Amino acid sequence: MFNERKLKDLLYQEFARIGKSLSSPKRLEILDLLSQGPKSVEALSKGTTMSVANVSQHLQTLSNARLVKFKKKGNYVIYELADEAILDFLSVLHTLSEKQFVQVQQIKQEFLNNQFDLDGVSLSELKDRMDKGEVLLLDVRPKEEYEESHIPGAVSIPIEELKEKLSFLPTNCDVVAYCRGPYCLMSVEAVELLKSSGVNAFRLEESVHDWKQFTKQLN
Repeated sequence: MFNERKLKDLLYQEFARIGKSLSSPKRLEILDLLSQGPKSVEALSKGTTMSVANVSQHLQTLSNARLVKFKKKGNYVIYELADEAILDFLSVLHTLSEKQFVQVQQIKQEFLNNQFDLDGVSLSELKDRMDKGEVLLLDVRPKEEYEESHIPGAVSIPIEELKEKLSFLPTNCDVVAYCRGPYCLMSVEAVELLKSSGVNAFRLEESVHDWKQFTKQLN
């Protein structure tokens, strides 16, 4: 006999495995870092300022929930997202959190908009200006993240290298900098540095994944 209650109990029990694995802020941060490309446990430890042991524990939980997978590369264990659908999930989670919790909006407003007097560009404006050759797009993330995926036409200059490479930037066009998304400050730092050096610079708030979604909608 068909037992609908048993079916629902079994299904929601499995669904809850995802929810339980996301109950830690640090695990969400790890997923955000992995959304930029595969990373070693050591790189995740540095990025989250956690010990390797703590990162490994969080990764085990995420692995049990089938959110991450790993492979061996020499002496290193490299983790990555288990499926591209997780990128969409993270994007929806960020959007929903910002919509539902005024605290997220306040943090973003106070920490990004009020503290830094930065001009931004939209994805549509960026595409239009890039098509016209009016801007230079800088990807200021780590080199390995750029190599994993980047906005077409972007030039890779990691934030820690930007100061010494300022003299190589063209002076006849505006510069737009981007990094990991709206809650990443590397592009903020880049624009501040560029402006202080007399460069007309702007910040793209969106990430590479946002760009892919945007261009997909255009096709």
